[in-house]
Amino acid sequence: MMKIEGIATFVAVVEAGSVSEAARRLRLSKSVVSERLAELEKTLGAMLVHRTTRKLTLTEDGAAFLERAGRIVREMEDAAADMAERRGTLSGPLRIAAPVSFGRLHLGPALYPFLKAHPQIALTLDMDDRRVDPASDGYDSIIRHGAIADTRLVAWKLARSRRLLVASPDYIERHGKPGSLSDLNDHRGVFYTNRGAADWRFQTEEGAVVIRATLGLGINNGDMLHDAAIEGLGIALLPTFIAGPTIRDGRLIEIDVGAKPEPEFIYMAHPEGRNPSAKLRAIADHLKKTFGDPPYWDPDF
Repeated sequence: MMKIEGIATFVAVVEAGSVSEAARRLRLSKSVVSERLAELEKTLGAMLVHRTTRKLTLTEDGAAFLERAGRIVREMEDAAADMAERRGTLSGPLRIAAPVSFGRLHLGPALYPFLKAHPQIALTLDMDDRRVDPASDGYDSIIRHGAIADTRLVAWKLARSRRLLVASPDYIERHGKPGSLSDLNDHRGVFYTNRGAADWRFQTEEGAVVIRATLGLGINNGDMLHDAAIEGLGIALLPTFIAGPTIRDGRLIEIDVGAKPEPEFIYMAHPEGRNPSAKLRAIADHLKKTFGDPPYWDPDF
């Protein structure tokens, strides 16, 4: 007889990309994961994955079985969550991916009281600045700063986000303070590389304007971008959820170029066609309430 834990293990191995990573996520030993996978293959009479020392790939039978297996696992998890909700309890596993800086500064502190109040939720929070695909990477939801163009995702707004052009007093003393958008072309920029070359977008009466200052440094992490700006390596476009405290204490100075960066939001998104669980909806509601409107990190300077 086919066992549900074997099906769930197979789905976890495919989503994780390896037996060892699936074992880490499931909090099991590698040998247990391998045994469950082998038992499932024996029951089905078919090999589901090709295993090598470097990678794991689906067989034709494995690819055919995966879609239904994933649906079975989600239905079982949803059924268990629904039963818990009937008892007034939020419980079960949940995987969320979030950007590193926002997660460390705001998401974690907001979630900890919620998780203490709902100890039966088993949350795995993966901090990564890359733009993950929640469906293929096995996440129930993602937290993202900035626009979500993927039509396969359903996005909920959690909070508004304001970004400001900033530079250190030392940089401004050495290079001067730009007063217009065109002045930025003569300055060095510290850029967040995950957003691409067109990240500096501003609202003007004529529409959106993209500025491409001289690359001084490109970084794929918001905390390091912030640190580089403090060190005077160039002008940076930073969200106030990172730069607010250093603008207040004078280590960074806001630069007014006569136009505002395009407004943004903090989103929580989940794959389209997958009904969000009660615990995911509860977390989203909690985060919206905790962050506030306007968000607590964004007072007037």
